[in-house]
Amino acid sequence: MIFFITSIILPLAIVVLFETDIIALGIMAGDTQSEFLLTSTMELVSLAFIFLALRLFKFGFIHADLVRRQEKALLKWGFLRLLLIQAPLVINTLLYYLYVKPTFGYLAIIMALCLPFVYPSMERCMAEVSEEQKEENA
Repeated sequence: MIFFITSIILPLAIVVLFETDIIALGIMAGDTQSEFLLTSTMELVSLAFIFLALRLFKFGFIHADLVRRQEKALLKWGFLRLLLIQAPLVINTLLYYLYVKPTFGYLAIIMALCLPFVYPSMERCMAEVSEEQKEENA
């Protein structure tokens, strides 16, 4: 939960720093070659990471690990799941302000819209580690 909240505060801090002109806006706006490469890369990475993060616990070996090792596996795979969503969120937010290119802003918004689907609530965590046990008993 600490990582989840921290990586929401970090993009907000980036927004505040750039919007209050503490850091200059559009520092790299003229570098079209790196802008194109980063735009293409971040589009692919963001979309791939969204899919992977939302489907991560459905993969057989991960689900089996979650049921078998519970807390340790949930910490490991849950952290990875949050990292897959929140790392591109922070990067896209920063790139939006460095290049002032709306594509990065839209990607950051899409990543932020995915956050409720990976919110690490206690109920969700318990359901993830005990789902298979429910199926066996039924």
